[in-house]
Amino acid sequence: MARRSFLRQMMALPLLGLTAWGQESARKTLNVMMKSAWGSDDPTKAAFPFLHGLALSEAGHSVQIFLLGEAVSLMRKSVAAAVVPVGWPPLEETMTKVAARHVQIYACGACCRARSVAQTDLDNWGAKFGNPTIFVSLVEWADRVITE
Repeated sequence: MARRSFLRQMMALPLLGLTAWGQESARKTLNVMMKSAWGSDDPTKAAFPFLHGLALSEAGHSVQIFLLGEAVSLMRKSVAAAVVPVGWPPLEETMTKVAARHVQIYACGACCRARSVAQTDLDNWGAKFGNPTIFVSLVEWADRVITE
């Protein structure tokens, strides 16, 4: 009997946690910085910062994305159109929505030069070249507490 009562209480804990989390998130706006180095060789992982960034932006949070390594190749419209994550639409569709929400995307300048990604590629998404200083500033921005 005591064990059954204990298990019933334990099963209710996750539900209480979800309610508390949902209420807290409704009151708080977050600054979220996402970094990714996943490229077209793993379409699903490559899409995550854009899919998650879009969801966070639609939920009212401020989002910025920093791409480096192979991920900068996603800035090419032809690559974005060819990347189709499992269970999701082509990355180009998601990136178009992200750009429409004015989520700032930074692509590492050195990584872009190494992969011949040009300013015109970044312009498709309203993206900018990034560098280590910008990366640090994004981490600091995301760490700030936002007061309403």
